[in-house]
Amino acid sequence: MNPARPPKPPVRFADAEEINPFQLLLDLHDHTVGRTPESGLDDVLAELALSAAVVSWWTRWQPSMIHAALWAGADLTDVAEATGLDASDVVRRWRRWADVQTRLDIGGRLSVDPVEVRAIEQRLGPGVVR
Repeated sequence: MNPARPPKPPVRFADAEEINPFQLLLDLHDHTVGRTPESGLDDVLAELALSAAVVSWWTRWQPSMIHAALWAGADLTDVAEATGLDASDVVRRWRRWADVQTRLDIGGRLSVDPVEVRAIEQRLGPGVVR
């Protein structure tokens, strides 16, 4: 359950980061659409705080979505085009994430099955992954 949101949008990153990530996207949209050139400082700071929280959230979320796309069969070119990243950046972000997730034990289970990671590595090829 999410804590009740204040009636006004947050003007600090720390407060914006407490909002559910999907609600954050909606709040940023609604706030940005409603902002006018005459909006005050708090409105500008709110947009900045909401935007910064979205970027922070997505930066953490993106590697798991890259993994999901690769595991679903997407090729590296498709993932690079979907993210707007160079293929080498896609691999670097995914690899860093996978290295941690395959060692992360949660209640006796690894966060990501190393077999999945190895299957993706084999599909991408040895020259691409390392």
